Amino acid sequence: MAPVLPQPRRRGALRRLLSSPSALPGTALLLVVLGAAVSAGWLFPGDPLDLATEPLQWPGRDSAFPLGSDMLGRDIAAGLFHGARASLLIAAVSTALAVALGVAGGVAAGFYGGRVDRVLGAVTTFFQTIPSFLFALAIVAIAQPSVTKIALAIGITSWPALARLVRAEVLRLRHGDMVLASEALGASHARIIVHDILPNTLTPVLVSASLMVATAILTESSLAFLGFGDPNVASWGNMVGAGREVLRTDWYVCVLPGLAIGVTVLALNLIGDGLAAVFDPREGR
Repeated sequence: MAPVLPQPRRRGALRRLLSSPSALPGTALLLVVLGAAVSAGWLFPGDPLDLATEPLQWPGRDSAFPLGSDMLGRDIAAGLFHGARASLLIAAVSTALAVALGVAGGVAAGFYGGRVDRVLGAVTTFFQTIPSFLFALAIVAIAQPSVTKIALAIGITSWPALARLVRAEVLRLRHGDMVLASEALGASHARIIVHDILPNTLTPVLVSASLMVATAILTESSLAFLGFGDPNVASWGNMVGAGREVLRTDWYVCVLPGLAIGVTVLALNLIGDGLAAVFDPREGR
C-alpha cells in the first residue's frame, strides 16, 4: 500500500495550487502570453520586421493594424506576437541552462563536500561579486548579439544562487534517515542522488525556476533596450528600445511592448508565489 500514499498528497497539492489566489490568475495570464507566441505565425504570417504601412500610425486608425505602427512602419501587433516567441524562448533556454548548472553544482557540492564544495564556493563567490546583468552584458558585447548567445549569457550568469540553494537542501538531506538507510542497504551514490536527493530538492528548484524565467525576460529586454539584442529578431526589448526615440510624441510604441513585458513578469511572479505557498511544509499540516 505504500506506493499509493503519494497520490493523495499530489492531489492535495494540485487542489491548493488551483485555489491559490496568486497561482490561478498568474497561470491564466501566462496562458494568454503563450497563446500569443504559438499563434504568431498563423495570425501574422509575414516577417514582423517588414515595413508594412506608414510610419507612426496610431492604434485604432486602421483596422488592418489595430495597434498601429512604429517609426519605420512595422506592425506593432505582429511585433508583440512574434516578440513573445523570442522573449519566451530566450527565457526558457537560459533558465534550463541555469537550472542544469545550479542543480548539478549544488548536488555535487552538498553530497560530496570537501574539495568539490570548496571549488563550488569559490566559483559562485566569483560570479556573485559581479552583478549578473553586467556580466551578461559583457558576454553578449564580446560574442556579438544573437538569440542563442543572449540565452547562453543569461543562463551562465544566473545559476550561482540556485546552486547555493540546492547545496543547502542537499546538506540537510545528506545525513537524514532516508539517505542513511539507502547507504546501509548498499545503494550507490548515483542511485541515492537520483532517488533520494533530487526528488526532495524539486520544490525550491521549481519555485526558483519560475522566478528565473521572469528575471531572464527582464534581462533580455534590458540588453535589447541598450542595443545588445538580436537585430534580426523581433523582441519586446528591441521594440521598447526603438520606441524610446519617439516616447514623448508617440508613447504607444514603447508602452505596448513594455506592458507585454510587465504582464508576463507579473504572471511568472504570481505563479512562483503560488508554488511557494503550495509546497510550504507548514501548508501540509
